[in-house]
Amino acid sequence: MGRVTERRKVIRIRDGVVSTRPDTLVAEEPLEIRLNGKPLAITMRTPGDDFALAAGFLVSEGVLGSGAELRNIVYCAGATADGSNTYNVVDVRTAPGVVMPDITLERNVYTSSSCGLCGKASLDAVRTTARWTIDDGDGPPMRLEPALLSELPERLRAAQRVFDRTGGLHAAALFSEHGELLDVREDVGRHNAVDKLVGRALQNDALPLSRTVLMVSGRASFELAQKAVMAGIPVLAAVSAPSSLAVDLAAETGLTLVGFLRGASMNVYAGEERIALTAPAATRA
Repeated sequence: MGRVTERRKVIRIRDGVVSTRPDTLVAEEPLEIRLNGKPLAITMRTPGDDFALAAGFLVSEGVLGSGAELRNIVYCAGATADGSNTYNVVDVRTAPGVVMPDITLERNVYTSSSCGLCGKASLDAVRTTARWTIDDGDGPPMRLEPALLSELPERLRAAQRVFDRTGGLHAAALFSEHGELLDVREDVGRHNAVDKLVGRALQNDALPLSRTVLMVSGRASFELAQKAVMAGIPVLAAVSAPSSLAVDLAAETGLTLVGFLRGASMNVYAGEERIALTAPAATRA
């Protein structure tokens, strides 16, 4: 698996018996993203799909919206003393005419594998830079059966390749409205896994991702809801809880947000019109 996993010695204690053995861990390394030669962001990620990750990050930042706006992405020389390539620095080159963001010290951002984006200038940015509205396009209204949604976490889990060896990766999967698995990506950071999905869609000129479902391991944060909105994804589902800001953003943008999706149980926090409910929801005081 190359740099995706690494081996480390671990002292194992089982029922009072101590032993030493090698353990397989998920790799975590920094990735610097440059935009037309200028440093923009640093993220802690699992190596792999770095170009897609960078492209997806720029979609979520409102810089890119179509494959035609992307000229190329290349690895740059690293920060080693001899200038050798560490494969931890990428430069995204945009096509002529693409408007560049204001890259200042205030604008530079750092993302971690745990919390995602830190230091974003404004939480209102997604409302002003989204290129598409969240709707069902020209087809009939999108309606998802709860039974179909209940199958998605297991399908996501079954598609994870590295998790079985490490137990330390998040995953994001893109499904069609009929439950077909379209793509799945893994990373030590759930936000990076989503960026890899969205970046691959941009590279394939498949944005906006209308009439799809984004399924994520873990919780649904504001940042993940933002990334779904920026990619034109109408449904975000998570196995754990959403944050209050994620629910607010979903309600404001028309995003359907489902949390605590575990087996046949789930909570619908916004956009319930896309869920085929059999009876009106009861209201508790």
